[in-house]
Amino acid sequence: MRDVELLMPAGNLEKLEYAVRYGADAVYLGVVDFSLRAMRKGQLITMDNLKQAVDLAHSLGAKAYVTINIFAFNNDIRQLEACIDKFKDARPDAFIISDYGIFNLIRKNIPDVPIHVSTQTNTLNYESVKFWRDLGASRVILARELPIADIAEIRKQVPDIELESFIHGAQCVSFSGRCLLSDYFSKGERKANHGNCSQPCRWSYKLVEETRPGQYLEINQDDRGSHILSPKDLCLVKQLPQLIDAGIDSLKVEGRTKSLYYVSAVAKAYRQAIDEVLKDPSADLEKYFIELQKVGNRGYTTGFALGDNNGESYSYDISKGLAGADFLCEFKGDRKDDFFLVKIKNKMLLNDEVEIITPDEQFTATVDGIINEDGENLELGNTNDDVFVKFSQNPINYKYALVRTIGVKKHVS
Repeated sequence: MRDVELLMPAGNLEKLEYAVRYGADAVYLGVVDFSLRAMRKGQLITMDNLKQAVDLAHSLGAKAYVTINIFAFNNDIRQLEACIDKFKDARPDAFIISDYGIFNLIRKNIPDVPIHVSTQTNTLNYESVKFWRDLGASRVILARELPIADIAEIRKQVPDIELESFIHGAQCVSFSGRCLLSDYFSKGERKANHGNCSQPCRWSYKLVEETRPGQYLEINQDDRGSHILSPKDLCLVKQLPQLIDAGIDSLKVEGRTKSLYYVSAVAKAYRQAIDEVLKDPSADLEKYFIELQKVGNRGYTTGFALGDNNGESYSYDISKGLAGADFLCEFKGDRKDDFFLVKIKNKMLLNDEVEIITPDEQFTATVDGIINEDGENLELGNTNDDVFVKFSQNPINYKYALVRTIGVKKHVS
């Protein structure tokens, strides 16, 4: 089978580096005001450090795509015009664009950087792909609503353009994310298509009959709750052979607002799965599906990929993603003899059996010791503490090591 790109989200500079080190061939990143995801934690990517972010990806051997995929009003266009020189100086490998005006502005001012057409354009057919190709786009990011069979037909009809498809992550109740619910419920303060969605599709709803105020009825007639607008998360790891065979050039993971652990663990699982499929298209990929259950999700679905999307694709009982494994700590790079400095993410106890993952390793170990900065012995590390921990087995590449609980909790389906 031919090579295919693994494209991971880079919500901030730290996640960018971990995404690449854990297996991404390319990352996509956005800046405040021009992206559909507004980050709030870590070293955020802004117009002032955009070039630094792109250079970091390049230094690690990966490509960097910059998203300018808002639906732009006049003031957005004026603001973008004022930032053109900084976008030009950053020299990304491509811009991801959904708005025709922004497309025109970038093509006119930065003509030598390729344009990738965002999934926000809802591209569902080969004539639309031809339109974008003829307009000058080098890649089209297909709508999530496409079955793999339709993707294969698009590839056959339009062989001379790159195709990208989402394979993992949260889905929107609207066509490829074009939703206005957040705008309405927040009176315009949380605009979904300006990077600040409040995710009302994840809320629990009840029914009120007009002549019976105050009498709230569950919309559905079972005990699973009423998150009727909340789709399960997409997971197509077991469909990788079909996607690659259909002609997809880039496999994309959603999640710029997800955690460092999420980005790392998902990148590792898909990197290994893709590499195995390229060697053996008939490989059993179930083990990677199990690995992906260890990160936050609302239950998994294949969405529209197999042409059979139905009511089972919705997460009726939960609105927040639940992880099958707890992220326990992140190595911080310093050590005292056999003790490693870690940032505790969830409480970790002395003698706990844990799983350690790095870009190159994955193994179980025991927590043999916990000490504070003064060298005093501790029985546990509490959330957000910086402590030194001794493990029964040490990772070789410990700078980027992450620690989690073993196995998959039952609440993940």
